[in-house]
Amino acid sequence: MTMTLLSGFRRRHLAAALALTSLAAGVAAYANDFSYNRDFHFWPGNLVVSRSVYDNKASNVQVGQVLPPNCPSASGACGASSGATYDGTYPYVWNNVLYDANFGITSRIYLDQVTPNGWLVDSLEVPNSQLPTAREGQLVTSFSSKSELGLHLSLDGRYLSFVGYVAPVNAIDVSNANTPLVVDPTNPDGQSFYRGVAVVDRDGQFHFTQTNAYSGDNGRAAILNNIDGADVLYTAGNAGNGSNPQPAGVVQGTGAQLLVPSSLPEALQDPGTTTPLASFSVTALGQKADKIGKDDNFRGIAVFNNVLYYTKGSGSNGVNTVYFVDTTGTACPKGVGVPVAGAALPTTPLSFNASTLTISGLPTNMCILAGFPSTPVKTATTVSYPFALWFADANTLYVADEGDGYTGGTDLYTHAAAQTTAGLQKWVFNTTTKSWTLAYTIQAGLDLGQPYTVRDYPTGTNVATNLPWSPATDGLRQITGRVDGDGKVTIWAITSTISGGGDVGADPNRLVAVRDELSNTTIAGAAREQFVTLRSAKFGEVLRGVSFAPGTDVREHGWH
Repeated sequence: MTMTLLSGFRRRHLAAALALTSLAAGVAAYANDFSYNRDFHFWPGNLVVSRSVYDNKASNVQVGQVLPPNCPSASGACGASSGATYDGTYPYVWNNVLYDANFGITSRIYLDQVTPNGWLVDSLEVPNSQLPTAREGQLVTSFSSKSELGLHLSLDGRYLSFVGYVAPVNAIDVSNANTPLVVDPTNPDGQSFYRGVAVVDRDGQFHFTQTNAYSGDNGRAAILNNIDGADVLYTAGNAGNGSNPQPAGVVQGTGAQLLVPSSLPEALQDPGTTTPLASFSVTALGQKADKIGKDDNFRGIAVFNNVLYYTKGSGSNGVNTVYFVDTTGTACPKGVGVPVAGAALPTTPLSFNASTLTISGLPTNMCILAGFPSTPVKTATTVSYPFALWFADANTLYVADEGDGYTGGTDLYTHAAAQTTAGLQKWVFNTTTKSWTLAYTIQAGLDLGQPYTVRDYPTGTNVATNLPWSPATDGLRQITGRVDGDGKVTIWAITSTISGGGDVGADPNRLVAVRDELSNTTIAGAAREQFVTLRSAKFGEVLRGVSFAPGTDVREHGWH
């Protein structure tokens, strides 16, 4: 195929995505997966969706196998000696989480290249232990860890990055294991695995950077800052899987981290101590301190107008809200504010006193974005669950709310359907009050709480949970967007789910899209806007992140 033909192809399929009806027309079954090869190319303007496929083998887990692996008796949290109750057969295998709270199995990562209206172009398998081409390194995800594999373009748009584990396929309980340099003796998961950041270019070439961050938990997303002479990775995640107080290394290696990309193959890398980038404590709001390090349980990440943003949407500590890193030290003397005009992006680690880490934690250099919730989860009467965020312009911010994940009873479907914050929130900035206001939340078309069927997936009741197997949408996790030439924006999103499966992170979910009038700020004006489903994960699959392909002109897609 000549370059002229390729250019014409791209023009045609990009134009097809401008109308909502075209978005709906893109629903199609997955084609065969294409492993890493030298002929692979991402095409600018296409989307990339991160997907994981469980290696459905009964032998992955033996009934009676004692879990978690290498559980130290000092943790006091080892599973019963009777062992696992289910073998590795999908989806029944995830009922083992009822026996082993750390339960998960590593799985392959695929980067699906799709057109904006949902048609599959091709798929790139990320190098892993079962690929002979994985010479420079390997990376996997934990299949049921629903907060992983967020995708983000580098600040110049040339690269795509995400976070995973340096581990083989089909390894058990990696997502809650320690990292080699940060071993918590109270962590019941007595293994050690590095976390790793993958950076991939438009030709499908990978580079990996290992880290000791996120010991006991998971890294969730990464953005490469490679402009204006910088060459650093911003990452988001959580650490800690042991008792309180947490070891200093866990506190130091959680939340917002700064990594320098490695140019070495993984086998030659020797990650050192972690380098925190930013931190927030509820003490900045005048509140009593939480469990040290757990206010920094970050999930989403974004850069806009030279400001780095994070979200927190889970856990019983801290504030579920939107934050930004304050590099000036003047934006929020009481913990809440807006970025200072002209402030620089961070390029160096956060300075801290190592001797007081377990007593007072890291110093606060982050702010809650003014107008967003600022009440700690422990005392809030209404709790939201923000995940990803995307700026359409300086005064318009879209936030994905994943829902509360309630699976506490037979009312799980009606509970999900009744949620008011779940879905796509649109926030607008008031230039007079210098504060953000929630304009409305788009839920139409998501079918919150409405169970759906998946081919070959069990129906009826899961005997382990006594709840129905069928998944239903609970909200949204990852999003990306584009400002279109007709005054509207198109938002693509990955759904979250609830079900009676042992772990809802293993539910097949969906890629959806919606178009919104950029200038609209009223609920009435958004009444006719609704999501359409572009792709649905199949049996044994999950969708995780969504981004534009590397090489896309970021100036045309909401980046400023």
